[in-house]
Amino acid sequence: MDSERGGVSLTGHSKERLDEESPFDGKRFSHLMNVREYNESDLEALRKIHAAQNFPYEFPDLANPLFLTKIVLTDGDREEKILGAALLRLTAEAYLLLDPAAGTPRRRWQHLLALHAAAQQDAWAKGLEDVHAWLPPRIAKTFGRRLQRLGWIRDDAWTPYCRKLEFQG
Repeated sequence: MDSERGGVSLTGHSKERLDEESPFDGKRFSHLMNVREYNESDLEALRKIHAAQNFPYEFPDLANPLFLTKIVLTDGDREEKILGAALLRLTAEAYLLLDPAAGTPRRRWQHLLALHAAAQQDAWAKGLEDVHAWLPPRIAKTFGRRLQRLGWIRDDAWTPYCRKLEFQG
């Protein structure tokens, strides 16, 4: 175990024994698996896994530097059959703070436009490819229409989930 992060060590070929209760039948199972950093030689196996999943998105460009985490799971045998991968791409969450009492609605819209343009340029200059915004329900309909006028896309096709990371000391 990686003592600092509480996860599987990725230095070398660390093999971990997973003993957990199955969520399906309550029985215990035990597997010897290996989690390691991605290598370019893994690409074809991952492409095959992606194709077998039959999800409606293109295989990601793993050479993209925004992929900060690229780890693969193997069966632990010498041949190292790849069973899966975790790929984490950097994105951004937008927070907008505007004084609701600063001027007329038209003036506040101009404030938003100025911040929007500057933030977009700054994010692009820093290498980001996308930004996400989660709107509070009470403003989602009206403010969402304004965001759409600025080129934002409401994406209800996929259900988002969030995992808060905590130190596992």
